[in-house]
Amino acid sequence: METARQPLGGEDEYLKHRRLKRGAAGWVLLAGLGVAYVISGDFAGWNLGLAQGGWGGLLIAFVLMAVMYTCMVFGLAELSSTLPTAGAGYAFARRALGPLGGFATGMAVLIEYAVAPAAIATFIGGYVEALGLFGLTNSWPVYLVTYVIFIGIHLRGVGEALKIMFAITAVATVALIAAVGGLLPKFDGARLFDIVPDGSAGSSAFLPMGISGVLAALVYGIWFFLAVEGVPLAAEETSNPKRDMPRGIIVAVIILVVFGALMLVLVPGAAGSQAMSESDNPLPEALRIAYGGNTFLADFINYAGLAGLIASFFSIIYAYSRQLFALSRAGYLPRWLSLTGARRTPYWALIVPGTIGFLLAAITQDGALLINIAVFGATVSYVLLNLSHIVLRKKEPNLERGYRTPGGIVTTSIALVLSAVAVVATFVVDVFAASITAAIFAAALLYYWLYSRHRIVAGAPEEEFAQLAMAEAELK
Repeated sequence: METARQPLGGEDEYLKHRRLKRGAAGWVLLAGLGVAYVISGDFAGWNLGLAQGGWGGLLIAFVLMAVMYTCMVFGLAELSSTLPTAGAGYAFARRALGPLGGFATGMAVLIEYAVAPAAIATFIGGYVEALGLFGLTNSWPVYLVTYVIFIGIHLRGVGEALKIMFAITAVATVALIAAVGGLLPKFDGARLFDIVPDGSAGSSAFLPMGISGVLAALVYGIWFFLAVEGVPLAAEETSNPKRDMPRGIIVAVIILVVFGALMLVLVPGAAGSQAMSESDNPLPEALRIAYGGNTFLADFINYAGLAGLIASFFSIIYAYSRQLFALSRAGYLPRWLSLTGARRTPYWALIVPGTIGFLLAAITQDGALLINIAVFGATVSYVLLNLSHIVLRKKEPNLERGYRTPGGIVTTSIALVLSAVAVVATFVVDVFAASITAAIFAAALLYYWLYSRHRIVAGAPEEEFAQLAMAEAELK
């Protein structure tokens, strides 16, 4: 159902204060952005899935989620080359599913991106404590400093932020390669299966928590890839989105699959799955266990691991600000949140979610809890994003597309089924966290239905795409 839109008096003046800097990124920077979003997942977080499903359960979860993300990314490559706006997921769903579908997708993405940096902040604190820096016994000052510094850099401008992010990601990538070199000689396949089976249905050395452990491990299989779908959020700041978006996001997911597989095999294979299942800093700890004490390489990975965590933290701040900016600019959320300053950065869209994320990290200090909340938002958005690709292919087959998904709707249908299963998995891991997040999501939908649907800004780019589609349909 279409809703009433508010044409604003002085719409050009309204949008003048809500513009981003164009041409700041090519496909190489976009690929770097995609890797940066996710690379922290290789340094910490994924290993908690060993406690949920054992190594075999996490392996199956990784394979399933690698298939899901790869299929979804092919769909997103098409959507982002077709509808290149800062709204990304919201814009795609808005065109395919209407304003309610667009808002629901945008809010699910926003929940994911607002909470994921809070989870990463707890792992940054764990790495800092492992190094014994500053004599800290409580990590909340680390969370605060991290948020303040990196939001501050984003406020300086997108070009500067993306280049710094790319450099940090390069350091983190070198660290992962060094970790592979250090762990490979110590690999022993028997260590992968050192978690004692718990006696549940189907439990074995390969699946110590049985079949149900595979479902629980899906949440942590997602952590290897979470947020790569945020690359299209840079569409309005990209040189040539029709060409660069598909290249950037596809290259990013290929790199992430390779690194994820290497970490999943080598880290527990060198140090044991049991030891790694509860670690806050698994890579350096694995090296210390494997070599019987501290080494230069372990310290290097520990410091460089901070770069990996910071790269994802830094880049997801970019992602949440652009998603919030787009929803606010279009009137779905309070319009003041989309104001941009002289450097064309959306300052309130950076500061408000950052404040919420810091409070979540400082109050809970529970990375596993925050991962589950972020993954709930992510998986709901994945269902809607894959559905959007399928609906647009059916509804607008002649829409000009800069890239076409291999396999068409079959590819995104596979991703749709797997993402729906992943939504269920969030309730298996932590029903309380998933239920609270679902309630927040429902409250946001209620806000839309009672208030914001009557205040949508017709001149916002995402809304113009939708109106153009309506006009073309009426002409036909």
